[in-house]
Amino acid sequence: MSRLARLAAICLLAMTMAAQAQSIIRDAEIEHGLQELAAPVLSAAGLPTSTRIIVVDDGSLNAFVVDPRHIFIHSGLLMRLDEPAQVQAIIAHEAAHIANGHFTRRAANAGNAGTVARLGLLLGAAAGIASGDASAGVGVALGTASSAQRVFFSHTRAEEASADAAAIDYMVSAGVDPNALLDVLDIFRGQEALSARRQDPYLLTHPLTRDRLRAIRARIGGLDTPGPDAATLYWYQRSLGKLTAFLRAPSWTLRRVGRNDTSEVARLRRAIAYHRQPETDLALSEVDSLIGMRPTDPYYHELRGQILYESRRYGPAVQAYARAVELAPREPLILAGYGRALLAGDTQSGNAQALEVLNRARARDPFNPRLLRDLALAHARLGQNGLASAATAERYALLARFEDAQIHANRASGLLPQGSPGWLRAQDVLGVAQRVLDER
Repeated sequence: MSRLARLAAICLLAMTMAAQAQSIIRDAEIEHGLQELAAPVLSAAGLPTSTRIIVVDDGSLNAFVVDPRHIFIHSGLLMRLDEPAQVQAIIAHEAAHIANGHFTRRAANAGNAGTVARLGLLLGAAAGIASGDASAGVGVALGTASSAQRVFFSHTRAEEASADAAAIDYMVSAGVDPNALLDVLDIFRGQEALSARRQDPYLLTHPLTRDRLRAIRARIGGLDTPGPDAATLYWYQRSLGKLTAFLRAPSWTLRRVGRNDTSEVARLRRAIAYHRQPETDLALSEVDSLIGMRPTDPYYHELRGQILYESRRYGPAVQAYARAVELAPREPLILAGYGRALLAGDTQSGNAQALEVLNRARARDPFNPRLLRDLALAHARLGQNGLASAATAERYALLARFEDAQIHANRASGLLPQGSPGWLRAQDVLGVAQRVLDER
């Protein structure tokens, strides 16, 4: 797929998702933890372990797929789950929809969800997911389901039955207790009697019937597996602990973990709660304890850098992020944070270093609006106004602000040498923006 097609896919996905203004949570540590949980299930499903688990910042209960490389789970659903096997059950079920090609068949028959061209571009969203600004330290971007997407995402009863059967097989193969699938579905029981307006989105797109539950119980029978291994339980507790600490009120977190619990996850949750109050010194004390426990963990150094940066202690933030990058040189979200901290000092050398770091991050995560904003700033400070306009144009396109994208892409086209990489990116944006604006 060409860069133009990839960009068009993401832009149209952003447009269809923007209606309800929900967001995607971006955090390197949470994403890593969920990938650890997903890996055995994805392998059992025959899917690449690079298939990404994306958390949608939405308190309702839902999970869905739109392409072969991403599984979306609402934060509200994640925070209702009590054990790692339940998270893995959600992933297994959605992985089954991918493995069985259900989203492809829906695209061929979902005329009510848009034109064939729009659907083709929507399915191209496998190229990447738009990501954006932080909310209480967790990066955010566009993402959720509109009424049109509900048509597109919805599954038939036959699809649900086949996905359930496959999910159970995946879980057993991966050593995950299949009874967790029933535990998840129990959350939705009783909602069938509610009006569609009051039902959670998951029930609207994944019909739950008595026959379906009966079939699952019959297939599971006496199947059982041991509980989660230590690593699975650890990453579940760490990822969900961090997610809840950022999304719940700090007072709620501190009541739950107490002030005397010295366990690792308790310290992580307290660090985030203190940071959000803000009580920076207490937050840093907890993070330093975490680093003492795991001195080579890049995510704890990243968290330290984030706390320092958001507390306007830019010099120490740069040092913390530099250590995180040293430990995880290929992690784009950590690289992006490092570049942002370098820009905060606004020195010639810092801006030049930031540009190099942000370009490395962009090479691994090209659809990150916040990164593109920082990249544009770095270019502008170094007198590279054409490249600054090109990056700004891409950022506006990813945020579905196509008039603004068109303005900056035209500006970049006039400033950059014809045929240069920045000029070509500006042409891509112009093509997408014009296409979208013509359809309005």
